[in-house]
Amino acid sequence: MTQVRKIILQKNHLSALAVAGGLLACLFATSAQAETFELPPPPQVAPPRAPQPPQPPQAPRVARVLSLGGACRGCELSGQNLSGSNITGANFSNATLVATNLRGASLLGSNFSGADFTRADLRSADITGANLSAAKLTDANMAGISALGTVLSNADLQNANLQSAELTGARMNETKLNGADLRSAELVGVRLSGASAIGADFRNAELRASNLTGANLTRADLRGTELGHARLNGANLSQAEMRGADLDQADLRGANLTTARGLTQSQIAEACTDTTTRLPSGLTGRQCAPNGTRRLTIVRRD
Repeated sequence: MTQVRKIILQKNHLSALAVAGGLLACLFATSAQAETFELPPPPQVAPPRAPQPPQPPQAPRVARVLSLGGACRGCELSGQNLSGSNITGANFSNATLVATNLRGASLLGSNFSGADFTRADLRSADITGANLSAAKLTDANMAGISALGTVLSNADLQNANLQSAELTGARMNETKLNGADLRSAELVGVRLSGASAIGADFRNAELRASNLTGANLTRADLRGTELGHARLNGANLSQAEMRGADLDQADLRGANLTTARGLTQSQIAEACTDTTTRLPSGLTGRQCAPNGTRRLTIVRRD
C-alpha cells in the first residue's frame, strides 16, 4: 500500500514538473517573440519650409485672338504684343495702343476712331473696312497694310511708313500725311480732298481716279506716280517733284504747279487745265470738255 502511494506521488510530481516546464517554455517563447517584435517606423515629418519672398504682381495677359464683336472703348493697350490677333467687328474707339505690336493682325470692320497708334507696328495688318477716323498714327509702321475702303478721314499719319500699302477706295479726307512714306502704295480711287501731304513720298504710287481736290502736295515727291484721271482741282503742287508722273486726263483746274519740278509739256498736254491752272513758265495746257476730250489751248506764265 505504501509503495502504491509512492508511485502515485511520483507521477503527480512528474506531472507538476511537466506543467511547470510547459509554462516556462511558453514564457520563454513569449519573451523571445516580444524581443523580436519590430515596431513600425515613425512617420516622416517634412521640415518647415522657409518663407518665400513676395512675388511681383503679374501684368494681365491680353488674348492674342479675340472673338467677334466686343468692346474695349478707351482701354490702355500700349506696348502689348497683339501680333496676329483677330479683332473683327469690335469697338476700340479712343483706345491707346502706343508702340503696340499689331503686325499681321486682322482688324476687319472694327471701330478704332480716335485711337492712338503712335509708333505702333501695323506691318501687313488687315484693316479693311475699319473706322480709323481721327486716329493718331504718327510714326506708325504700316508697310504692306491692307486698308481697302478704310475710313481714315482726319487721321494723323505724319511720318508714317505706308510703303506698298493697299488703300484702294479708302476715305482720307483732311488726313495729315506730312512726311509720310507712300512709295509704291495703291491709292486707286482714294478720297484725299483737303489732305495735307507736305513732303510726302509718293514715288511709283498709284493714285489713279483719286480725289485730291484742294490737297496740299507742297514738296511732295510724285516721280513716276500714276495720276491718270485723278482730280487735283485747286491742289497745291509747289516745288513738287513731277518727273515721269502720269497725268493722263488728270484734272488740274485751279491747281498751282508754278514751281513744280521736272514737269514737261508732254505731261501737261495729257492733262485737263483751265484759265485758273498755274503752270511753270513756257508750258501750255489744254482745256477739257465735259466728256473729257481736250479742246482749247491755254498758256499760263507766272
